[in-house]
Amino acid sequence: MAILLRFVLLCGVADLTRSLSITTPEQMIEKAKGETAYLPCKFTLGPEDQGPLDIEWLLSPADNQKVDQVIILYSGDKIYDDYYQDLKGRVHFTSNDLKSGDASINVTNLQLSDIGTYQCKVKKAPGVGNKKIQLTVLVKPSGTRCYVDGSEEIGNDFKLKCEPKEGSLPLRYEWQKLSNSQKLPTSWLSEMTSSVISVKNASAEYSGTYSCTVKNRVGSDQCLLRLDVVPPSNRAGTIAGAIIGVLLALVLIGLIVFCCHKKRREEKYEKEVHHDIREDVPPPKSRTSTARSYLGSNHSSLGSMSPSNMEGYSKTQYNQVPSEDFERAPQSPTLPLAKVAVPNLSRMGAVPVMIPAQSKDGSIV
Repeated sequence: MAILLRFVLLCGVADLTRSLSITTPEQMIEKAKGETAYLPCKFTLGPEDQGPLDIEWLLSPADNQKVDQVIILYSGDKIYDDYYQDLKGRVHFTSNDLKSGDASINVTNLQLSDIGTYQCKVKKAPGVGNKKIQLTVLVKPSGTRCYVDGSEEIGNDFKLKCEPKEGSLPLRYEWQKLSNSQKLPTSWLSEMTSSVISVKNASAEYSGTYSCTVKNRVGSDQCLLRLDVVPPSNRAGTIAGAIIGVLLALVLIGLIVFCCHKKRREEKYEKEVHHDIREDVPPPKSRTSTARSYLGSNHSSLGSMSPSNMEGYSKTQYNQVPSEDFERAPQSPTLPLAKVAVPNLSRMGAVPVMIPAQSKDGSIV
């Protein structure tokens, strides 16, 4: 009985070793963004595996809400690699003869979206096998910047900072002094592996060139920092200079305001003087006004005469007025007007004459 059981077990093991199996162990792979990931999948076939060979790679994204995606397939001696749009053109079989037992693939130009579990399935009836590979995509540190946060003066407190622009966690930092004694202060030793070094009561011996190296599992980056610890600046002189500058600015503004005000006063004075001169100018004598003044004076003289001799006098006087008198003023002075009331003049037969008015500049209105 024992011999028979042993024979059955040996036959079962032999059958298992002769069936299809994937020899690549399950593993985890870490790669940097932009690099190429090699995902191995090697298999062996048994004598009884006589069916068509089918190879299928699936991706289970890190986001559990997404379903498994077929990314590449070999079936009927043909390759199909356009199932998954995010990996289209970036996933390829590494072997030209898949029947030789190598179903490994390469994923090029890795992106953070490629993180997930990749599963290799090989089927050749009746044999079936599969293996899983965990792929992690990390970002190498890059764009690292070193700088001093604070005033680099003796006796001051400030900080040395090292900041990469990008890089996957965890990150490790390493500070070194590259110049002078290359000996770091004892108080700094506890912070040499951190991104920030706190400097207390700085002295001149701290001056020099420092380097900061940032590392993670897929790469590293470095930056340099020049530290110059100098004596304190003359703050009193700086404050005094600032005050003097403010005072000069105020004086300049005052001068500008004064000049503008003075100029406005001068312009206003010139306008007033010009207006006064125009009012004092006597009106020009016009030919029409001269003639009418002459006639008016004669009518005034007629007003003092009686109605009996009015007719003869008016004819004689008006006929004696030369035509040229309308062109120039009379040479003899006019008689003063008698103060007679308007009603009396009307009863006396006087004829009213309208004298045109004149504006300030002498023109007839």
